[in-house]
Amino acid sequence: MKYFGIIFFLLGLTSFTFFSCSNEDEGPEKTPEEIAIESLAGTSEQTWTISGGGSVSRDGASLTNNYTDFEVTFRNRGSAGLNYETTGSNGLFDPSGSWSLEGESYSLLRLSGIQPVANRDISYEKQGTDLRLEFTVPNPTEASARVEALVGFYVFTLKPKP
Repeated sequence: MKYFGIIFFLLGLTSFTFFSCSNEDEGPEKTPEEIAIESLAGTSEQTWTISGGGSVSRDGASLTNNYTDFEVTFRNRGSAGLNYETTGSNGLFDPSGSWSLEGESYSLLRLSGIQPVANRDISYEKQGTDLRLEFTVPNPTEASARVEALVGFYVFTLKPKP
């Protein structure tokens, strides 16, 4: 009888402990958009770079040597908005601007600006710790030798900068 009392006491204590735990300390659950924003910008900002093993290709041909200094920093400034900065883009990306997520599952990135990548759908995907960007620079509607030289399907594989 004594053993049954101890067993019931332990079961009761375990049940009380289990059911009294709550997720109140974790704060409100994040929306799919907030999760997608954090995958690019972290909690406030994240820089992605070619250095350390990243790569760039256009239409399947490697262009990594042309973008060795490429970096993009995505910032989440809360109510101040989503901003980005790039370096080493060789005229493909604007030096800075705003960004947004598009599509039902927030799987498309859109950058503001005037350079060839601006205002186009950029498919992005996290692959482990890497970030893969895919986009197409189409033929320009007006003759522009500079933009024509950049036409093609690009894949950027970027590494997080510590």
